[in-house]
Amino acid sequence: MQPPKKVRIIGGIWRSRLLSVIDVPGLRPSTDRIRETLFNWLGQDLSGLRCLDLFAGTGALGFEAGSRQAASVVLLEKDKKAFSNLQANLALLQSSAVPGTVEILHRDSFEFLKTQGDSSCNLIFIDPPFQDGVLLDRAVIEAGRVCDDAAGGGIYVEFPANRPRGDIEALLPGWHCGKYLEAGQVKACLFRRIRD
Repeated sequence: MQPPKKVRIIGGIWRSRLLSVIDVPGLRPSTDRIRETLFNWLGQDLSGLRCLDLFAGTGALGFEAGSRQAASVVLLEKDKKAFSNLQANLALLQSSAVPGTVEILHRDSFEFLKTQGDSSCNLIFIDPPFQDGVLLDRAVIEAGRVCDDAAGGGIYVEFPANRPRGDIEALLPGWHCGKYLEAGQVKACLFRRIRD
């Protein structure tokens, strides 16, 4: 199935702004329905949260967080064409200023994640190309170390519908999938740390 040519930011300062989508292998933008559900779970105002959008693709998740006033958003993309498209999308969005910082890095998401300190961010989006299950697993495990959701946020994971939810939950001991959805070929969990 062909990805849409544009996706729309759903809420916040950049609400209704369009992001262009390019044809890159494995690029599969989160659908409007999935993003709307996710940001209903997270809340409309992400003020103060430090966010990472791994495998950013179109940047729909990271830009949505920036639009909702996250303190900082780092979008990571290693594909050169997708990275250039992210830069072009951000340049168009910046005609309306957001209070936080939005940064795009041309980096390998997993390698970047390994360099981050324990509990150094609050919200991590993980939505890698579905054909690479090993990459997904490694990123999820590392995210459990890097994420501190005490002030809100969590670890959001999109994964193929043919993969059991229990597989993903097993990668994050000490966290639980508090919110879950299935939509077409996609499953998604929002993990929050288990606290006594």
